[in-house]
Amino acid sequence: MDWIADIRLTDGPVYWAAWVLGSTAALSLVWRPRALGRRWFLSVAAAVAAAAVVVLLVHWVLIYWASTFPEELPFDVLAWVFSAVAALLLVLLRLRTASWRRRALDVLALLAVVLLAVVQINAYFGLNRTVADLTGTALSRVPALEQELMRQPNSPATSLDGWKPASELPADGALRTASIPGTSSGLQARDSYIYLPPAYFASNRPSLPVLVLVPGQPGGPADWLTGGSLPARMDSFAARHGGVAPVVVVVDPNGSQSANNLCMDSAIAQADTYLAVDVPAWISGTLDVDSDHRQWAIGGFSFGATCAVQMATRHPELYTGVLAFSSENEPALAKERQKTVDAAFRGDTAAFDAQIPLTLLKERKYPGSVAYFAAGATDPEFVANLRTLEAAARGAGFTVGSDVVAHTGHSWDVLTPGMDNGLELLAAQWGWAK
Repeated sequence: MDWIADIRLTDGPVYWAAWVLGSTAALSLVWRPRALGRRWFLSVAAAVAAAAVVVLLVHWVLIYWASTFPEELPFDVLAWVFSAVAALLLVLLRLRTASWRRRALDVLALLAVVLLAVVQINAYFGLNRTVADLTGTALSRVPALEQELMRQPNSPATSLDGWKPASELPADGALRTASIPGTSSGLQARDSYIYLPPAYFASNRPSLPVLVLVPGQPGGPADWLTGGSLPARMDSFAARHGGVAPVVVVVDPNGSQSANNLCMDSAIAQADTYLAVDVPAWISGTLDVDSDHRQWAIGGFSFGATCAVQMATRHPELYTGVLAFSSENEPALAKERQKTVDAAFRGDTAAFDAQIPLTLLKERKYPGSVAYFAAGATDPEFVANLRTLEAAARGAGFTVGSDVVAHTGHSWDVLTPGMDNGLELLAAQWGWAK
């Protein structure tokens, strides 16, 4: 049944079938040949207006009252939610006068419109690209990190400078899972995912650079494998560099799908300590990697990008490179800044301001650090963030690269071409040649 797991959800037959069925179903709900007239059109207009009011009201409550998300949802997402709500209201509008057969057909039409909305929202974010991504079946087969792949006591460090493999390397890298305990931070993190490049499997294994990746929020480490297509992207990079690529560790500074620890040490959690103490200690003690932190970088998407910029500006001695895909200017729990300050620092704005990247980029210099920023062209708020962070980082001494990705919103699709360009910027900083 692997063919089912491989079915594409963001393009291909299922995607277009949802388009055709959903569009036809929407038309069937609006068009009533026997009831066409001023009264029916007014009823449809009322249902559409009511759907718009409901969606905008719920969105306002989620953002400004319940503080479920720190940023407004993208227009595309709201538009597809609106289409599903409008379809529901049209079905309810016809329910009283319709026959049982008509009611059944209307319910099927509603389901088709809802399916189309779900498929389109998933495609917008680029998260679950296949059925396997959606069900998690592929991720459940990722094995735990074996003892033979861990750093061996007193093993000699083999420099990557001038290194050549002693034998043929595998064509692709490998994924493993591991638990990184919050020994110093007390954080209860979900399992991390580790990408080991082909060079890691050489008999004369070199000391490889490190790339720590942080997922978005809501979300988890697995998102980097599904929406981020991490294995394929890293294998492609390794193929251009003779099997050499960073060891990638996808970590979890939040502990759950909905938690937001702000990547700070605050009244909420000791997330900074987890990423600055627990994670580096575990990586250095467990994996064969370069001990020189000039060869370490951190990256992320959305919340994870904000987190990466925070860590690179607070701890340049640990992470001298940063890849930030769709970053905020500063961490946030809510659209209203004071709510974040109150929850994390008990109302102490100065304590919060002292830790955010824009403050640090004004106060410090970062010679030898490199930053790459990317955002979708149809995601204007985050393009503005990119411009602000890019200018501040360049002014603080970072070597900076950036891309505004055409025809892309707040989506994992920013990683195309963002991930390749960001990795090549790191490679240049690390002194690699293709």
